[in-house]
Amino acid sequence: MNLIEDLQREIGARWGAAATCRIAPRTGVLEAVAAPDALEALCGWLFGERQLGFAGLVVEEGDQQWELRYAFYGSREPGWVQVILRRPLSQRNVPSIVRVVHAADWHEREAEDLYGLQFEGHPRLGDFVLHDDVWQEAVEPMRRSFPSDRLPVERHPRPDWRPRRVLQATGAFVMPIGPVFAGLSESAHFLLETVGEDVVRAIPRLFYKYRGVEKLAEGQPYIDVLLSAERFAATTAFSHALAYCHAVETIGSVPVPERALVLRVFLAELERLRHHVVAIEAICDSTALAVAASQVGMLGEELLRIAGWLTGHRYLFGLVTPGGLTVDLDDQRCQDACRQCGEVLRKLNRLEAMLQQSSSFLDRLEEVGFIASGDALACGLVGPIARASGVARDLRVVQPYGGYDRFAFQAPLEHEGDGYARLRVLFAEARQSLSLMEQVVSRLASGPIHAPPRLEAGAALGWVEAPRGAAFHWLRISEDGTVQRYRIVPPSFINWLGFRLSVEHFAFQDFPIILSTLDLSVAENDR
Repeated sequence: MNLIEDLQREIGARWGAAATCRIAPRTGVLEAVAAPDALEALCGWLFGERQLGFAGLVVEEGDQQWELRYAFYGSREPGWVQVILRRPLSQRNVPSIVRVVHAADWHEREAEDLYGLQFEGHPRLGDFVLHDDVWQEAVEPMRRSFPSDRLPVERHPRPDWRPRRVLQATGAFVMPIGPVFAGLSESAHFLLETVGEDVVRAIPRLFYKYRGVEKLAEGQPYIDVLLSAERFAATTAFSHALAYCHAVETIGSVPVPERALVLRVFLAELERLRHHVVAIEAICDSTALAVAASQVGMLGEELLRIAGWLTGHRYLFGLVTPGGLTVDLDDQRCQDACRQCGEVLRKLNRLEAMLQQSSSFLDRLEEVGFIASGDALACGLVGPIARASGVARDLRVVQPYGGYDRFAFQAPLEHEGDGYARLRVLFAEARQSLSLMEQVVSRLASGPIHAPPRLEAGAALGWVEAPRGAAFHWLRISEDGTVQRYRIVPPSFINWLGFRLSVEHFAFQDFPIILSTLDLSVAENDR
Protein backbone atom coordinates (compact mmCIF):
# COMPACT_ATOMS: atom_id res chain seq x y z
CA MET A 1 0.00 0.00 0.00
CA ASN A 2 1.44 3.40 -0.99
CA LEU A 3 1.27 6.60 1.05
CA ILE A 4 -1.92 7.94 -0.54
CA GLU A 5 -3.87 4.70 -0.23
CA ASP A 6 -2.72 4.34 3.37
CA LEU A 7 -3.78 7.90 4.23
CA GLN A 8 -7.13 7.49 2.49
CA ARG A 9 -7.88 4.36 4.51
CA GLU A 10 -6.80 5.89 7.82
CA ILE A 11 -8.64 9.20 7.30
CA GLY A 12 -11.80 7.27 6.53
CA ALA A 13 -11.39 5.18 9.67
CA ARG A 14 -10.68 8.18 11.91
CA TRP A 15 -13.04 10.85 10.56
CA GLY A 16 -15.65 9.02 8.50
CA ALA A 17 -18.20 11.38 6.96
CA ALA A 18 -16.47 14.41 8.52
CA ALA A 19 -13.66 14.09 5.94
CA THR A 20 -14.85 12.66 2.62
CA CYS A 21 -11.88 11.42 0.57
CA ARG A 22 -11.25 10.77 -3.09
CA ILE A 23 -8.15 10.36 -5.25
CA ALA A 24 -8.24 12.88 -8.10
CA PRO A 25 -8.00 10.90 -11.36
CA ARG A 26 -5.74 13.33 -13.25
CA THR A 27 -3.27 14.29 -10.54
CA GLY A 28 -3.38 11.37 -8.10
CA VAL A 29 -3.83 13.84 -5.25
CA LEU A 30 -5.81 12.68 -2.23
CA GLU A 31 -8.56 15.28 -1.69
CA ALA A 32 -10.24 15.28 1.71
CA VAL A 33 -13.29 17.56 2.01
CA ALA A 34 -13.41 18.30 5.74
CA ALA A 35 -16.19 19.57 7.97
CA PRO A 36 -15.24 22.74 9.89
CA ASP A 37 -15.08 20.92 13.22
CA ALA A 38 -12.72 18.29 11.75
CA LEU A 39 -10.34 20.65 9.92
CA GLU A 40 -7.91 21.40 12.75
CA ALA A 41 -7.59 17.81 13.93
CA LEU A 42 -7.14 16.42 10.41
CA CYS A 43 -4.49 18.99 9.42
CA GLY A 44 -2.72 18.54 12.74
CA TRP A 45 -2.66 14.77 12.28
CA LEU A 46 -1.20 15.05 8.77
CA PHE A 47 1.44 17.59 9.81
CA GLY A 48 2.33 16.27 13.25
CA GLU A 49 1.71 12.54 13.50
CA ARG A 50 2.19 11.65 9.81
CA GLN A 51 4.92 14.30 9.38
CA LEU A 52 3.78 15.58 5.99
CA GLY A 53 5.16 18.89 4.80
CA PHE A 54 2.82 21.87 4.55
CA ALA A 55 2.90 23.41 1.07
CA GLY A 56 0.43 26.23 1.65
CA LEU A 57 -3.11 27.52 1.71
CA VAL A 58 -5.04 28.32 -1.47
CA VAL A 59 -8.17 30.46 -1.07
CA GLU A 60 -10.69 30.53 -3.91
CA GLU A 61 -13.79 32.70 -4.00
CA GLY A 62 -16.53 31.04 -6.04
CA ASP A 63 -19.99 32.23 -7.04
CA GLN A 64 -21.62 30.72 -3.97
CA GLN A 65 -18.90 29.62 -1.58
CA TRP A 66 -15.36 29.92 -0.30
CA GLU A 67 -13.02 27.03 -0.94
CA LEU A 68 -9.92 26.80 1.23
CA ARG A 69 -7.38 24.21 0.13
CA TYR A 70 -4.61 23.13 2.52
CA ALA A 71 -1.85 21.31 0.61
CA PHE A 72 0.41 18.71 2.24
CA TYR A 73 3.12 16.55 0.71
CA GLY A 74 4.96 13.43 1.71
CA SER A 75 8.31 14.20 3.30
CA ARG A 76 9.67 10.66 2.90
CA GLU A 77 7.80 9.23 -0.10
CA PRO A 78 5.82 10.64 -3.05
CA GLY A 79 2.25 11.70 -2.45
CA TRP A 80 0.06 14.77 -2.03
CA VAL A 81 -2.92 15.46 0.19
CA GLN A 82 -5.23 18.48 -0.12
CA VAL A 83 -7.64 19.15 2.72
CA ILE A 84 -10.58 21.20 1.45
CA LEU A 85 -12.90 23.38 3.51
CA ARG A 86 -15.99 24.89 1.91
CA ARG A 87 -18.02 27.71 3.46
CA PRO A 88 -20.84 29.95 2.13
CA LEU A 89 -19.68 33.32 0.89
CA SER A 90 -21.65 34.99 3.65
CA GLN A 91 -19.64 33.08 6.25
CA ARG A 92 -16.16 34.57 6.68
CA ASN A 93 -15.28 32.89 9.97
CA VAL A 94 -13.18 29.76 9.48
CA PRO A 95 -11.22 27.64 11.97
CA SER A 96 -7.54 28.42 12.38
CA ILE A 97 -5.09 25.52 12.26
CA VAL A 98 -2.01 27.34 13.60
CA ARG A 99 -2.23 25.65 17.01
CA VAL A 100 -1.41 22.33 15.36
CA VAL A 101 0.26 23.52 12.11
CA HIS A 102 2.44 26.47 13.05
CA ALA A 103 3.71 26.57 9.46
CA ALA A 104 0.26 27.89 8.43
CA ASP A 105 0.69 31.10 10.48
CA TRP A 106 1.65 33.49 7.69
CA HIS A 107 -0.70 31.81 5.21
CA GLU A 108 -3.71 32.56 7.41
CA ARG A 109 -2.53 36.09 8.14
CA GLU A 110 -2.13 36.76 4.41
CA ALA A 111 -5.59 35.36 3.62
CA GLU A 112 -7.11 37.55 6.35
CA ASP A 113 -5.56 40.69 4.90
CA LEU A 114 -6.27 39.95 1.24
CA TYR A 115 -9.70 38.26 1.48
CA GLY A 116 -11.13 39.47 4.79
CA LEU A 117 -11.44 35.94 6.18
CA GLN A 118 -11.38 35.64 9.97
CA PHE A 119 -9.43 32.65 11.27
CA GLU A 120 -10.94 31.87 14.65
CA GLY A 121 -8.29 31.08 17.21
CA HIS A 122 -5.38 32.73 15.39
CA PRO A 123 -3.43 34.76 17.96
CA ARG A 124 -2.38 37.63 15.72
CA LEU A 125 -4.30 38.79 12.66
CA GLY A 126 -4.06 42.10 10.80
CA ASP A 127 -1.19 44.48 9.98
CA PHE A 128 0.53 41.97 7.73
CA VAL A 129 0.48 42.45 3.94
CA LEU A 130 -1.63 45.60 4.19
CA HIS A 131 0.14 47.54 6.90
CA ASP A 132 -2.10 49.40 9.32
CA ASP A 133 0.06 52.50 9.09
CA VAL A 134 -0.44 52.72 5.31
CA TRP A 135 -3.63 50.99 4.14
CA GLN A 136 -7.19 51.78 5.13
CA GLU A 137 -9.26 49.10 6.83
CA ALA A 138 -11.67 46.85 4.86
CA VAL A 139 -9.51 46.84 1.72
CA GLU A 140 -9.57 43.26 0.41
CA PRO A 141 -7.59 43.30 -2.84
CA MET A 142 -8.01 39.61 -3.72
CA ARG A 143 -11.82 39.68 -3.66
CA ARG A 144 -13.50 39.23 -7.04
CA SER A 145 -15.28 42.56 -6.63
CA PHE A 146 -11.99 44.40 -6.21
CA PRO A 147 -10.92 46.33 -9.35
CA SER A 148 -7.52 45.21 -10.60
CA ASP A 149 -7.05 48.10 -13.05
CA ARG A 150 -6.87 50.98 -10.58
CA LEU A 151 -5.90 51.84 -7.03
CA PRO A 152 -8.92 51.54 -4.76
CA VAL A 153 -7.98 54.11 -2.16
CA GLU A 154 -5.44 56.75 -1.38
CA ARG A 155 -2.96 55.49 1.15
CA HIS A 156 -2.20 57.86 3.99
CA PRO A 157 0.14 57.05 6.88
CA ARG A 158 -1.59 56.98 10.25
CA PRO A 159 0.12 59.44 12.62
CA ASP A 160 -1.04 57.47 15.66
CA TRP A 161 0.31 54.11 14.50
CA ARG A 162 2.72 52.36 16.86
CA PRO A 163 4.41 48.98 16.39
CA ARG A 164 3.14 46.02 18.32
CA ARG A 165 5.16 45.33 21.43
CA VAL A 166 5.79 41.88 22.83
CA LEU A 167 8.43 42.62 25.44
CA GLN A 168 7.05 44.56 28.43
CA ALA A 169 10.01 44.37 30.83
CA THR A 170 11.35 47.47 32.54
CA GLY A 171 13.80 49.28 30.27
CA ALA A 172 12.70 47.41 27.17
CA PHE A 173 12.78 49.27 23.88
CA VAL A 174 12.35 48.59 20.17
CA MET A 175 15.27 49.03 17.76
CA PRO A 176 13.83 49.72 14.26
CA ILE A 177 15.85 48.78 11.18
CA GLY A 178 14.56 49.85 7.77
CA PRO A 179 12.40 49.79 5.76
CA VAL A 180 14.66 52.03 3.63
CA PHE A 181 18.21 50.84 3.02
CA ALA A 182 21.09 51.98 0.86
CA GLY A 183 22.20 50.07 -2.20
CA LEU A 184 20.22 47.17 -3.64
CA SER A 185 18.46 46.05 -0.44
CA GLU A 186 14.72 45.60 -0.72
CA SER A 187 12.25 47.34 1.60
CA ALA A 188 11.90 45.47 4.89
CA HIS A 189 11.24 46.75 8.39
CA PHE A 190 12.73 44.88 11.35
CA LEU A 191 11.55 45.57 14.89
CA LEU A 192 14.13 44.22 17.31
CA GLU A 193 13.06 44.31 20.96
CA THR A 194 15.65 44.30 23.72
CA VAL A 195 16.54 45.31 27.24
CA GLY A 196 20.26 45.40 26.56
CA GLU A 197 22.66 44.16 23.88
CA ASP A 198 20.86 40.97 22.81
CA VAL A 199 17.78 40.69 20.60
CA VAL A 200 14.97 39.28 22.74
CA ARG A 201 12.17 39.47 20.18
CA ALA A 202 12.35 40.06 16.42
CA ILE A 203 9.41 40.99 14.19
CA PRO A 204 9.86 41.37 10.41
CA ARG A 205 7.45 43.62 8.49
CA LEU A 206 7.56 42.96 4.75
CA PHE A 207 5.23 43.55 1.77
CA TYR A 208 6.02 47.27 1.36
CA LYS A 209 5.95 46.80 -2.41
CA TYR A 210 2.98 44.47 -2.70
CA ARG A 211 2.45 44.05 -6.46
CA GLY A 212 -0.74 42.01 -6.66
CA VAL A 213 0.77 39.47 -9.07
CA GLU A 214 -1.88 36.88 -8.25
CA LYS A 215 -4.72 39.37 -8.71
CA LEU A 216 -3.39 40.71 -12.01
CA ALA A 217 -3.18 37.15 -13.36
CA GLU A 218 -6.93 36.65 -13.13
CA GLY A 219 -8.62 36.81 -16.51
CA GLN A 220 -5.32 36.72 -18.42
CA PRO A 221 -4.36 34.02 -20.95
CA TYR A 222 -2.36 31.38 -19.12
CA ILE A 223 0.60 31.77 -21.47
CA ASP A 224 0.83 35.49 -20.64
CA VAL A 225 0.90 34.79 -16.89
CA LEU A 226 4.09 32.80 -17.41
CA LEU A 227 5.85 36.15 -17.78
CA SER A 228 4.75 37.18 -14.27
CA ALA A 229 5.74 33.81 -12.82
CA GLU A 230 9.20 34.18 -14.31
CA ARG A 231 9.83 37.77 -13.28
CA PHE A 232 8.40 38.28 -9.80
CA ALA A 233 11.68 36.93 -8.36
CA ALA A 234 14.19 37.40 -11.16
CA THR A 235 17.25 35.80 -9.56
CA THR A 236 15.37 32.47 -9.48
CA ALA A 237 13.36 33.08 -12.64
CA PHE A 238 13.84 29.66 -14.21
CA SER A 239 12.71 27.73 -11.13
CA HIS A 240 9.48 29.67 -10.69
CA ALA A 241 8.67 29.54 -14.40
CA LEU A 242 9.27 25.79 -14.29
CA ALA A 243 6.85 25.32 -11.37
CA TYR A 244 4.22 27.31 -13.24
CA CYS A 245 4.73 25.20 -16.37
CA HIS A 246 4.43 22.01 -14.33
CA ALA A 247 0.98 23.16 -13.18
CA VAL A 248 -0.10 23.91 -16.77
CA GLU A 249 1.26 20.59 -18.00
CA THR A 250 -0.56 18.69 -15.28
CA ILE A 251 -3.86 20.36 -16.17
CA GLY A 252 -3.41 19.54 -19.86
CA SER A 253 -1.76 16.12 -19.34
CA VAL A 254 1.13 17.29 -21.52
CA PRO A 255 3.92 14.73 -22.12
CA VAL A 256 7.10 16.84 -22.10
CA PRO A 257 9.71 15.42 -24.51
CA GLU A 258 12.67 13.62 -22.94
CA ARG A 259 15.27 16.05 -24.27
CA ALA A 260 13.37 19.01 -22.86
CA LEU A 261 13.06 17.29 -19.47
CA VAL A 262 16.78 16.72 -19.02
CA LEU A 263 17.75 20.14 -20.39
CA ARG A 264 15.39 21.68 -17.85
CA VAL A 265 17.35 19.86 -15.15
CA PHE A 266 20.58 21.23 -16.60
CA LEU A 267 19.29 24.81 -16.59
CA ALA A 268 17.73 24.55 -13.14
CA GLU A 269 21.04 23.36 -11.68
CA LEU A 270 22.95 26.08 -13.52
CA GLU A 271 20.63 28.58 -11.82
CA ARG A 272 21.12 26.89 -8.44
CA LEU A 273 24.91 26.94 -8.81
CA ARG A 274 24.94 30.65 -9.64
CA HIS A 275 22.46 31.46 -6.88
CA HIS A 276 24.47 29.65 -4.20
CA VAL A 277 27.66 31.40 -5.26
CA VAL A 278 25.94 34.77 -4.86
CA ALA A 279 24.59 33.70 -1.45
CA ILE A 280 28.12 32.76 -0.35
CA GLU A 281 29.33 36.17 -1.51
CA ALA A 282 26.73 37.87 0.71
CA ILE A 283 27.88 35.86 3.74
CA CYS A 284 31.51 36.81 3.15
CA ASP A 285 30.52 40.44 2.73
CA SER A 286 28.48 40.46 5.96
CA THR A 287 31.55 39.31 7.93
CA ALA A 288 33.70 42.09 6.42
CA LEU A 289 35.82 39.70 4.33
CA ALA A 290 36.04 42.14 1.45
CA VAL A 291 38.67 40.22 -0.54
CA ALA A 292 36.83 36.91 -0.26
CA ALA A 293 33.54 38.59 -1.15
CA SER A 294 35.14 40.13 -4.24
CA GLN A 295 36.58 36.77 -5.30
CA VAL A 296 33.22 35.03 -4.97
CA GLY A 297 31.55 37.96 -6.72
CA MET A 298 33.79 37.42 -9.71
CA LEU A 299 32.80 33.75 -9.79
CA GLY A 300 29.14 34.77 -9.77
CA GLU A 301 29.78 37.07 -12.71
CA GLU A 302 31.53 34.23 -14.57
CA LEU A 303 28.46 32.04 -14.12
CA LEU A 304 26.17 34.80 -15.36
CA ARG A 305 28.32 35.14 -18.48
CA ILE A 306 28.25 31.38 -19.02
CA ALA A 307 24.44 31.41 -18.80
CA GLY A 308 24.21 34.35 -21.21
CA TRP A 309 26.62 32.74 -23.68
CA LEU A 310 24.75 29.43 -23.60
CA THR A 311 21.12 30.58 -23.60
CA GLY A 312 21.03 34.25 -24.60
CA HIS A 313 20.01 35.51 -21.16
CA ARG A 314 22.13 35.81 -18.02
CA TYR A 315 19.19 34.97 -15.74
CA LEU A 316 17.69 32.31 -18.04
CA PHE A 317 14.59 34.30 -18.98
CA GLY A 318 12.33 33.12 -21.78
CA LEU A 319 13.56 29.52 -21.96
CA VAL A 320 10.92 27.36 -20.30
CA THR A 321 7.38 27.17 -21.66
CA PRO A 322 4.43 24.81 -21.13
CA GLY A 323 5.32 21.64 -23.01
CA GLY A 324 9.10 22.03 -22.93
CA LEU A 325 11.58 24.71 -23.94
CA THR A 326 11.46 27.64 -26.37
CA VAL A 327 14.93 26.98 -27.79
CA ASP A 328 17.16 23.95 -28.14
CA LEU A 329 20.68 24.00 -26.74
CA ASP A 330 23.63 22.71 -28.71
CA ASP A 331 25.14 19.57 -27.15
CA GLN A 332 28.72 20.78 -27.56
CA ARG A 333 27.93 24.16 -26.04
CA CYS A 334 26.33 22.42 -23.07
CA GLN A 335 29.50 20.39 -22.59
CA ASP A 336 31.62 23.53 -22.85
CA ALA A 337 29.37 25.34 -20.35
CA CYS A 338 29.69 22.38 -17.98
CA ARG A 339 33.49 22.48 -18.29
CA GLN A 340 33.54 26.22 -17.58
CA CYS A 341 31.29 25.72 -14.55
CA GLY A 342 33.74 23.07 -13.36
CA GLU A 343 36.52 25.67 -13.44
CA VAL A 344 34.37 28.03 -11.39
CA LEU A 345 33.64 25.28 -8.88
CA ARG A 346 37.33 24.45 -8.47
CA LYS A 347 38.00 28.09 -7.56
CA LEU A 348 35.05 28.01 -5.18
CA ASN A 349 36.38 24.87 -3.50
CA ARG A 350 39.75 26.55 -2.96
CA LEU A 351 38.00 29.51 -1.40
CA GLU A 352 36.03 27.23 0.91
CA ALA A 353 39.28 25.64 2.11
CA MET A 354 40.72 29.07 2.89
CA LEU A 355 37.58 30.17 4.74
CA GLN A 356 37.79 27.05 6.89
CA GLN A 357 41.19 28.25 8.09
CA SER A 358 39.98 31.74 9.02
CA SER A 359 39.23 31.74 12.75
CA SER A 360 37.82 35.29 12.66
CA PHE A 361 35.38 34.24 9.93
CA LEU A 362 34.30 31.05 11.69
CA ASP A 363 33.82 32.87 14.99
CA ARG A 364 31.08 34.97 13.37
CA LEU A 365 29.18 31.91 12.05
CA GLU A 366 29.67 28.97 14.38
CA GLU A 367 26.95 28.64 17.05
CA VAL A 368 25.36 31.86 15.75
CA GLY A 369 21.88 32.06 14.26
CA PHE A 370 20.92 28.64 15.59
CA ILE A 371 17.66 26.97 14.45
CA ALA A 372 16.88 23.66 16.12
CA SER A 373 15.61 20.76 14.04
CA GLY A 374 12.30 20.64 15.91
CA ASP A 375 11.72 24.35 15.32
CA ALA A 376 12.56 23.98 11.64
CA LEU A 377 9.98 21.20 11.36
CA ALA A 378 7.32 23.14 13.27
CA CYS A 379 7.75 26.20 11.04
CA GLY A 380 7.84 24.05 7.89
CA LEU A 381 11.19 25.50 6.81
CA VAL A 382 12.52 24.45 3.42
CA GLY A 383 15.68 24.49 1.35
CA PRO A 384 19.26 24.94 2.61
CA ILE A 385 17.98 26.50 5.86
CA ALA A 386 16.02 23.35 6.74
CA ARG A 387 18.72 20.96 5.56
CA ALA A 388 21.31 22.78 7.71
CA SER A 389 19.08 21.98 10.72
CA GLY A 390 18.84 18.28 9.94
CA VAL A 391 15.51 18.37 8.05
CA ALA A 392 16.10 16.13 5.03
CA ARG A 393 13.48 17.53 2.67
CA ASP A 394 14.29 18.21 -0.95
CA LEU A 395 11.47 18.03 -3.51
CA ARG A 396 13.88 16.69 -6.11
CA VAL A 397 14.14 13.61 -3.85
CA VAL A 398 10.88 13.26 -1.92
CA GLN A 399 8.54 14.46 -4.70
CA PRO A 400 10.57 13.90 -7.90
CA TYR A 401 9.53 16.01 -10.86
CA GLY A 402 10.66 16.90 -14.35
CA GLY A 403 13.32 14.25 -14.91
CA TYR A 404 15.18 14.35 -11.58
CA ASP A 405 14.40 10.70 -10.95
CA ARG A 406 16.70 9.84 -13.87
CA PHE A 407 19.84 11.07 -12.10
CA ALA A 408 21.83 10.12 -9.02
CA PHE A 409 22.41 12.73 -6.34
CA GLN A 410 22.08 13.19 -2.61
CA ALA A 411 20.83 16.36 -0.95
CA PRO A 412 23.53 17.59 1.48
CA LEU A 413 22.52 17.56 5.14
CA GLU A 414 23.98 19.19 8.25
CA HIS A 415 22.69 19.09 11.82
CA GLU A 416 24.19 22.01 13.74
CA GLY A 417 21.58 24.51 12.51
CA ASP A 418 23.89 27.54 12.77
CA GLY A 419 25.22 29.96 10.18
CA TYR A 420 28.25 27.82 9.42
CA ALA A 421 26.05 24.77 8.78
CA ARG A 422 24.02 26.79 6.31
CA LEU A 423 27.22 27.92 4.57
CA ARG A 424 28.46 24.31 4.31
CA VAL A 425 25.17 23.25 2.75
CA LEU A 426 25.53 25.97 0.10
CA PHE A 427 29.04 24.79 -0.84
CA ALA A 428 27.96 21.14 -0.92
CA GLU A 429 24.86 21.83 -3.00
CA ALA A 430 26.96 23.77 -5.51
CA ARG A 431 29.03 20.63 -6.04
CA GLN A 432 25.88 18.53 -6.40
CA SER A 433 24.54 20.94 -9.03
CA LEU A 434 27.64 20.53 -11.18
CA SER A 435 27.42 16.75 -10.77
CA LEU A 436 23.84 16.81 -12.07
CA MET A 437 24.82 19.03 -14.99
CA GLU A 438 27.60 16.62 -15.91
CA GLN A 439 25.19 13.68 -15.78
CA VAL A 440 22.80 15.51 -18.11
CA VAL A 441 25.40 16.30 -20.78
CA SER A 442 26.68 12.71 -20.68
CA ARG A 443 23.31 11.31 -21.77
CA LEU A 444 21.76 13.96 -24.00
CA ALA A 445 19.74 12.35 -26.78
CA SER A 446 18.33 13.96 -29.89
CA GLY A 447 14.66 14.69 -30.16
CA PRO A 448 12.05 17.44 -29.94
CA ILE A 449 12.13 20.02 -27.17
CA HIS A 450 8.46 21.00 -27.15
CA ALA A 451 5.04 19.34 -27.14
CA PRO A 452 2.12 21.72 -27.78
CA PRO A 453 -0.03 21.87 -24.62
CA ARG A 454 -3.67 20.85 -24.92
CA LEU A 455 -6.06 23.49 -23.68
CA GLU A 456 -8.24 22.10 -20.89
CA ALA A 457 -10.09 23.52 -17.94
CA GLY A 458 -8.85 22.41 -14.56
CA ALA A 459 -6.59 23.10 -11.61
CA ALA A 460 -3.27 21.73 -10.47
CA LEU A 461 -0.29 22.42 -8.25
CA GLY A 462 3.19 22.74 -9.70
CA TRP A 463 6.29 22.48 -7.56
CA VAL A 464 10.07 22.73 -7.76
CA GLU A 465 13.00 22.71 -5.41
CA ALA A 466 14.13 26.27 -6.14
CA PRO A 467 17.59 27.39 -4.96
CA ARG A 468 16.08 28.77 -1.71
CA GLY A 469 13.84 25.74 -1.22
CA ALA A 470 10.42 24.37 -2.09
CA ALA A 471 8.29 26.62 -4.32
CA PHE A 472 4.63 25.95 -5.11
CA HIS A 473 2.44 27.41 -7.88
CA TRP A 474 -1.30 26.67 -7.83
CA LEU A 475 -3.22 27.36 -11.05
CA ARG A 476 -6.84 27.14 -12.13
CA ILE A 477 -7.60 27.61 -15.83
CA SER A 478 -11.01 28.07 -17.42
CA GLU A 479 -12.16 26.47 -20.66
CA ASP A 480 -11.11 29.48 -22.73
CA GLY A 481 -7.54 29.28 -21.41
CA THR A 482 -7.71 32.22 -19.04
CA VAL A 483 -6.50 32.09 -15.46
CA GLN A 484 -9.20 31.99 -12.78
CA ARG A 485 -6.88 31.68 -9.78
CA TYR A 486 -3.13 31.83 -9.44
CA ARG A 487 -1.41 31.27 -6.11
CA ILE A 488 2.34 31.44 -5.47
CA VAL A 489 4.03 30.13 -2.33
CA PRO A 490 7.75 30.96 -2.73
CA PRO A 491 10.38 29.51 -0.39
CA SER A 492 11.15 32.84 1.27
CA PHE A 493 7.49 33.28 2.26
CA ILE A 494 7.81 29.94 4.04
CA ASN A 495 11.22 30.60 5.56
CA TRP A 496 10.61 34.12 6.88
CA LEU A 497 8.46 32.46 9.54
CA GLY A 498 11.67 31.03 11.01
CA PHE A 499 13.56 34.32 10.86
CA ARG A 500 12.99 35.23 14.51
CA LEU A 501 14.20 31.81 15.68
CA SER A 502 17.67 32.54 14.31
CA VAL A 503 18.16 36.12 15.52
CA GLU A 504 16.57 36.08 18.97
CA HIS A 505 18.99 35.76 21.91
CA PHE A 506 21.96 36.85 19.81
CA ALA A 507 23.76 40.19 19.87
CA PHE A 508 22.75 43.09 17.65
CA GLN A 509 26.06 42.93 15.78
CA ASP A 510 25.22 39.36 14.72
CA PHE A 511 21.96 40.43 13.05
CA PRO A 512 23.29 41.26 9.53
CA ILE A 513 25.43 38.12 9.49
CA ILE A 514 22.58 35.86 10.51
CA LEU A 515 20.34 37.50 7.92
CA SER A 516 22.90 36.81 5.18
CA THR A 517 23.18 33.12 6.11
CA LEU A 518 19.39 32.77 5.85
CA ASP A 519 19.40 34.12 2.26
CA LEU A 520 15.80 35.33 2.52
CA SER A 521 14.31 37.22 -0.40
CA VAL A 522 12.05 40.21 0.19
CA ALA A 523 11.00 40.45 -3.47
CA GLU A 524 9.57 36.91 -3.40
CA ASN A 525 7.06 38.09 -0.81
CA ASP A 526 6.18 41.35 -2.59
CA ARG A 527 4.21 39.40 -5.15
